[in-house]
Amino acid sequence: MDSLTQIVLGAAVGEAVCGKKIGNKAMLWGAIAGTIPDLDVLTSPWLDMVQQLSYHRSATHSFLFAFVMSPLLGWLLWRFYKHKEAGFRDWTLLFFLGFITHILLDSCTTWGTQLFWPFSNYGVAFYNIFVVDPLYTLPFLILVTAAAFYSRESKKRRILNWSGIAISTAYLGFSFVAKGIADRAFEASMKEQGITYTSYISKPTPLNTLLWTVTTESKEGYYTGFYSLLDKDKSISYQFEPRQQELLAPYRGHPKTERLLEITKGYFAVEKADTGIYINDLRFGQFDGWRKDGGTYVFVYHVWQDSQGNPHFKEINYRPKADKAYLTTYLNRIMGNK
Repeated sequence: MDSLTQIVLGAAVGEAVCGKKIGNKAMLWGAIAGTIPDLDVLTSPWLDMVQQLSYHRSATHSFLFAFVMSPLLGWLLWRFYKHKEAGFRDWTLLFFLGFITHILLDSCTTWGTQLFWPFSNYGVAFYNIFVVDPLYTLPFLILVTAAAFYSRESKKRRILNWSGIAISTAYLGFSFVAKGIADRAFEASMKEQGITYTSYISKPTPLNTLLWTVTTESKEGYYTGFYSLLDKDKSISYQFEPRQQELLAPYRGHPKTERLLEITKGYFAVEKADTGIYINDLRFGQFDGWRKDGGTYVFVYHVWQDSQGNPHFKEINYRPKADKAYLTTYLNRIMGNK
């Protein structure tokens, strides 16, 4: 999830663990705990593109990191503050829950989180919430911020904080329900249209959990469709994307190429480029693929070879221009107007 959401979640967790004992310091250090896993981005200047993608959400987002670093940081804070109210156990629990809630929430998004690093570099992903969702974050932010203005002994402070946790958790629960409804709609429509598939990934479109998109893998390639829980017309149109895996032949066998394909979890399609090829990461799909004129893939990897035959990689990100006309059309599509 985005940094603001993780800060708010961390602050709420810190308050729940130690707020009554140390007041707003608990929110502060909870927010810091909720931020620490994302500091893996600081290594980016020293890594190439494939290494960045591979390292993102790995070591600092693992259960091992939470188990090892929590007591260490808990001990340092316990020695620094020397609070009689908050002991080593309290500080350790604050960091542990701050880390665990962070990595589990990240696992709900599309990119995936290497929870079991270093034993596995598989990115666990539940695909039930977009990385930025104001309906998850804003009520949470308002309630946790309001709680900070009450004294640590105040009952209202605890009610506000736990209300924020409850509402955000309920929304997260709704996202799983919404995903289930969308999955059934996708499966029914594919069966009706005779689309045979081996697997599929469904995920919410940006900023909501009402409009969903699916990427379905077949032997020939991939089908992409969109469905809103508010659609009056339940028919779903699919756009086909050929895999064109044969274009990868000159690049196969190189460790970085293989790792890049592994990161996509096999959901990729290849296109020719003026120099080399483009690998479309189909897990994320197209932000504006719901438009009648189609869309562009969010993450594309340009791969080419130098004169010595060594592959080079460059990430290309696409973001549609979110002007008033786009947002109005997008909102209409979310509301079920095709």
